[in-house]
Amino acid sequence: MSDQRDESVTPVGNALPQSVRGSPVVSDTVTQGSQKTRRSSLRGVFTGIVRERGRLVSRDGGPEGIRLEVEAPQTAAGTGVGDSVALDGCCLTATGVTDGRIAFQAVPETIRRSTLAALAAGAELNVEPALRAGEPLGGHYVQGHVDGVGRVATIEPDGEGVRLRIDVPPEILRYCVEKGSIAVQGVSLTIAARDGRGFEVALVPHTLAATTLGDLTPGAEVNLEADVLAKYVERLLPTG
Repeated sequence: MSDQRDESVTPVGNALPQSVRGSPVVSDTVTQGSQKTRRSSLRGVFTGIVRERGRLVSRDGGPEGIRLEVEAPQTAAGTGVGDSVALDGCCLTATGVTDGRIAFQAVPETIRRSTLAALAAGAELNVEPALRAGEPLGGHYVQGHVDGVGRVATIEPDGEGVRLRIDVPPEILRYCVEKGSIAVQGVSLTIAARDGRGFEVALVPHTLAATTLGDLTPGAEVNLEADVLAKYVERLLPTG
């Protein structure tokens, strides 16, 4: 696969690492004033399958933190205060849900590592709610912890889709391998080719329509999250 993955592929039961399968899963609903707080997801676990293209209504703040309000009716209908939602690949906690809109607070670490601070009102974002117990793992294991920002180098026609080349910082590229997984703007993709400067991915028409990747132009910055399994392998290998 070289694109946003088939959502009918793998049942989630034993597909996730043991550390995730052992994560707390709760499905209660608590009312706090006019807000409903529902926790019924595996906390902070995503698969890179975008569920909705949301629209940024407002962004306030600066380097010390920003508040985002996103219009995403489909996602908002199943989201409660305290739930995790990925915006362009960044895992954020819903701080308010009203009339199809979700509010979030992004901390300095997220701002430094991602493109969120550069977004303007009206911008579209890839939205994915956290994986819920029993849902298929259609892409790959995504934490929503963006490693850094890459830059679109070229976009070339490739059959009915396009071939996207992204220049990648060395500290992220070290975890990228051909036919391995990568999250770009929160979208689960397969690396089609890799060299010393970056990698290429092939995008099919569905992904171009269902996500914001179809709107990218050369020079655009994108959020990147490498496969966490590569980081654990590196950490466990002996040094020296």
